[in-house]
Amino acid sequence: VQLQAYGGGSVQAGGCLRLSCATSGRAFSRYSRYDMGWFRQAPGKEREFVAAISWSGSTTHYADSVKGRFTISRDNTKNAVYLQMNSLKAEDTAVYFCAASPVVDGVDRTRSDNYAYWGQGTLVTVSS
Repeated sequence: VQLQAYGGGSVQAGGCLRLSCATSGRAFSRYSRYDMGWFRQAPGKEREFVAAISWSGSTTHYADSVKGRFTISRDNTKNAVYLQMNSLKAEDTAVYFCAASPVVDGVDRTRSDNYAYWGQGTLVTVSS
C-alpha cells in the first residue's frame, strides 16, 4: 500500500494550492473501499486533522480552521484524493499528509490513529 502526496509549494497569503494524493498497491484494488483524510503538521506542533472524505464522497468533514477555504474531493476511478486550498493563510504552513483506511461505520475520521495507511507529506509554505 502506498500513498503519495504532492502539489505543495510556496505561495503568498491569499493564494491557493491544490494537493493531490495518489494511492497504489494491491490493497487499493477496484473492489476495496477506503475513507481518506488529510492531516498537517506545522513545525514544533502536533499533527492535526484537516479534512476527511468517505469512500462514496457523500460525507466530508473539515477542521474549523479550514472550513469555507479548503475542499476535499476524490476520484475513485483514479484512486486519488485532492485538497483544494484557497485563501491560504500563514498559519496554514505545514507538511500535509494524506491518509487512508478501510471503511468502518462509525469511526471518527478526524482522529489520526483511526487511519491505517499514511503517505509521505508535502510541504506547503504560505508567506504573509
